[in-house]
Amino acid sequence: MVTVDPTQLSAANSSARLQAALAVGTRADPGDVGALVARCAVEPDFFVRDMLTWALTRLPAAVVVPKLLGELRSERPQARSQALHTLSKIGDRAVWPSITRALLHDADEEVARSAWRAAVVLVPEDERGALAVDLAAQLGRGDRAVRLSLSRALVALGDVAEDALRTGLASLDPAVRAHARATRKLLRDPDAGFDLGVDEAKRVVALGPERAGGTAC
Repeated sequence: MVTVDPTQLSAANSSARLQAALAVGTRADPGDVGALVARCAVEPDFFVRDMLTWALTRLPAAVVVPKLLGELRSERPQARSQALHTLSKIGDRAVWPSITRALLHDADEEVARSAWRAAVVLVPEDERGALAVDLAAQLGRGDRAVRLSLSRALVALGDVAEDALRTGLASLDPAVRAHARATRKLLRDPDAGFDLGVDEAKRVVALGPERAGGTAC
């Protein structure tokens, strides 16, 4: 019998919280779902959050998923982000309708990135093209980490992303064009580097398209 004190999920020490999440997950008592989900919304430590997600995946999806879907409507960005992350790990494709366009375009970049990752895992085959178009509409968004996340999501969708990139490749915005080119490069060669496309965007913005060498795709 695993000894568990769920109150330790909110202990001051992150190591104590990590051990508590491990113990809760090992015990796998559905009665702990509420405490785990609530802690996901506020836990500041990445490793503890990861353990909380692991603990939730150990519990029956029929109990966990409804709680997580409720978190998608939370006003707290971390609650939405962590719920999306956990849903992607559970992999129940029945929740796809809850991965809304609002989440895919969330103003909070961590929420949006989590939504992109969850979407490519959960999207039905016949909606992959539409998802690729929706994701490609955000080309040029954010810093390098955000852009790389978006590119990886598009690459994960496979060939349908090729058509979705066309608008970005023809964009008047040099940052969008560069991001689209970097994504197409990754799509065709997953081992290719990503930084060249982002660096090119910075160069074009700084120098202007004429001095930077034109806008050819």
